[in-house]
Amino acid sequence: MKENAPTPNKQLLLIDDDPNLILLVKDYLEFRGYQVFTAENGWQALEILEQQVPDMIICDIMMPEMDGYELVQQIREDSRLEWIPVLFLSAKSQSQDRVKGLNTGADVYMVKPFEPEELVAQVESSLKQANRLIRHNDQEVDVSERIQVPDNIGLTRTETRVVQLVAQGLANREIAQQLNVSQRTVESHVSNMLNKTRLHNRTELARWAIESKLAQ
Repeated sequence: MKENAPTPNKQLLLIDDDPNLILLVKDYLEFRGYQVFTAENGWQALEILEQQVPDMIICDIMMPEMDGYELVQQIREDSRLEWIPVLFLSAKSQSQDRVKGLNTGADVYMVKPFEPEELVAQVESSLKQANRLIRHNDQEVDVSERIQVPDNIGLTRTETRVVQLVAQGLANREIAQQLNVSQRTVESHVSNMLNKTRLHNRTELARWAIESKLAQ
């Protein structure tokens, strides 16, 4: 019998360019009940994050194509992802390395080699802290401060996708490229949604998408 019960439905994104470490850590975390996605560098991680929003990210620093520093900076600038706790797992052990990692936006910094039990303890501690913050923020937000829109708004599938991308902070030009349509078409969709929701601008539209869980 395991000493600690598995943590159901918790998804972790593990990013490292060492396939042996990926296998070791992935097997250990899955044994403890976590669902683990993997990537070899920051670019692959961002592609996964377009489709999946994990409960936590475990990331190496020195990787090809995009290192951990740049990846975490991008995550912290994305309103859809900025809340995710990040654990740096790195062979860089100097105090200035730890300081840089934490200042970049990581929540935890662990040095390789590490004890698997310590890694699990740090993951569980970070997830508990994130849950406390989420509950606290939910209690702090007054319902009257939420974006108010008419009831039973009907969005088409394309409009839903557009508003999700607006909530991610993408410009109309970037949305058009992702959806393979013209920028004028995107502008038309945004205008239609502003009319339907009676909101005033893209910022309010993005807030409404996040608060109503459309952006998940």
